[in-house]
Amino acid sequence: MENLFTIETAANSVVENSANKPSPDSVVSALIEIEKQSKKENKTYKIEQLSGNWQLCFITGTKKTRKRAGIVLGAGRYLPKLVKITLSYFSPTDNSEIYEQLEIGMVENNVEFSGLKLSLSGPTKFLDKKNILAFDFTKITVKLFGVKLYSGYIRGGKESEDKFVTESVGNQAFFAYFLIQEKFIAARGRGGGLAIWGKLEN
Repeated sequence: MENLFTIETAANSVVENSANKPSPDSVVSALIEIEKQSKKENKTYKIEQLSGNWQLCFITGTKKTRKRAGIVLGAGRYLPKLVKITLSYFSPTDNSEIYEQLEIGMVENNVEFSGLKLSLSGPTKFLDKKNILAFDFTKITVKLFGVKLYSGYIRGGKESEDKFVTESVGNQAFFAYFLIQEKFIAARGRGGGLAIWGKLEN
């Protein structure tokens, strides 16, 4: 329960812009323990539990990155207030389909900084037995103070979209979710880093 509370507090502190932040080291320790527990209990989740808008709150570098940077980088850090990064998941029940037992959905990743908003979107597929959500960003939209500057496929985006479902997850970007709660989620990325997102109301 203490580990869950630490992760929840870390997520809430960023979403609610609160100064009540657990130390990065304690957050990383809590994430690692929860991940171990999840694997031990063989927990499984559903893609519907990821539906909604999530703000990125806390990240760690990969072991390789930390080894290069040493104690300067540290094990993890909170996202700075000036940058807002959000993920929006749309499950199959929202606007997509089921394909050969794979739950196919959509994802949109938004990065906002000083009036600039960069949106990347594309398909997802969820392997519920492993809690792995693979994704590919195939489209991009750029806005400045609400004015659209560009919108279209990223280089090779249409072709990537067409072969996404049948391509091996081993060749794709993915998050392995080991904690999905109503107000916060946590996962390990393909590169080995850990991340926490907090639920946004809208």
